[in-house]
Order: sequence, then structure tokens, then C-alpha cells
Amino acid sequence: MSGLIGSAVRRKLEGKFELSALNRRDIPDIPCHRANVSDLDAILPAFEDIDTVVHLAASIKGDWDEILQNNVVGTYNVFEAARRSGVKRIVYASSGSVIAGWEREHPYRAISRGEFDSVEDDFPKLTHETPLRPVQLYGCSKVWGEALARHFTDTTDLSVLCLRIGAVLEADRPSQSRHAPIWCSQRDIAGLVEACVNAPTDLKFDIFYAVSNNKWNYRDMSHSKDVLGFEPRDSVEDITA
Repeated sequence: MSGLIGSAVRRKLEGKFELSALNRRDIPDIPCHRANVSDLDAILPAFEDIDTVVHLAASIKGDWDEILQNNVVGTYNVFEAARRSGVKRIVYASSGSVIAGWEREHPYRAISRGEFDSVEDDFPKLTHETPLRPVQLYGCSKVWGEALARHFTDTTDLSVLCLRIGAVLEADRPSQSRHAPIWCSQRDIAGLVEACVNAPTDLKFDIFYAVSNNKWNYRDMSHSKDVLGFEPRDSVEDITA
């Protein structure tokens, strides 16, 4: 909850839900259990009497050992702790990195470089059913998380909704050209998390992109509208005009 997205989610949900945190350091004015997700026994108390878990902990950069412990082992531990404790739903922070390898191909390569003149108006967007093409070990670890979510929803009572999050940035605006098409405002990611928390209880598993309403976004957001009734409120064009 002390991270960038966690802080935005807290601002969105506080006052609407009873919140608590699993964190490595204390959170002011929030009940907080301090532990690392790589230690299953240590995190178990944080899941007692919890209905919904928003799992945001991850290592974006770092060596394989760090990614293994935090993103692979840690994600398993969160899912398993939730299962043991009777949690109803996990909102899992996946990443657009699971399909970002498509930026090696036209038209997504041109879009990521800002070469919009070479892109046809009706270019096909990537959907939640597009074959995976992860970038770096981080992206591969998020593929694992999505596969694990599918496994847990098939074999337990858990519901897991996966969010393939775009570029959520501290300044809340793009800092490089590649970020512009896949930028996601802090308001939009928090709103999408809230939509997942409030989704019907019979929605067991699904995958949604988390990107703002950017003109050159190549990740299809219609699925979140159809299933969750969520539409992003911001666009990169509005903040850079």
C-alpha cells in the first residue's frame, strides 16, 4: 500500500471499504501487518477475515533471484494464503509486459516509437486473448502469475481478476514517447481496481488491460467496459495538449 499504485488505490477506496495492509513498513493510519510476501508463514496473519486482496507487490527490476522470490514465490504465497484464509477474490497486478514483445512487429513497433504517420487508422488492437509475448524476466514472471491465477480459480473457490497494467507513473504523465500510448493515469488504475473489487461474485477469472483513453493505445479496453462497466476517464492527449 506504500507504493505508487497502492497509494492511489488507498485514496480511491478509503471510506468505502475497511482497509488493511500487508507491507514491509508501517502505513500511517492503516492497520498493517509487516512481512515479506516471500515468506508464507509470515504473511498468513494478514489474510485473516479478509474478503478481497489487491496484490500489488512485485519486483519490476532486479536479478533473477529477486524476481523469483518476489514475483514467483511471492505470488504463489499470496494466492495460497488467500485460499487458506477463505478470501473470496484477488485482484492481481499483472503487467502489459506479458504482451509488450509485440512491439517488435508493425504496427505496434511504430506506435511505441511515436511514428504514427506509418500506422493505419484501423490497426488491430491486442486483446486479452492475444498470444502472450513477454518482455524480460519481469514479463515472464507475470505470465506465471496469470497462469497461477487460472489454476487457483479452476481448483479452489477463489476468484482472481488480472490487470495488465500500463505505464503508471509518479508524475502522472508520460516521461518518454513509448509511455504515451500505454499511459494509465493513477485515477484510472484506481478506478479499475475498484471495478474489480465490486465485480459480480460469479466472475471467477478474467484478464483486463489497464490503460487510459489514449488515441494510440494498442491494448483493447472494450473488454473491461463489457464485463466491468469500466471506462477510463483520462487520456494522454488531454494532459499533453
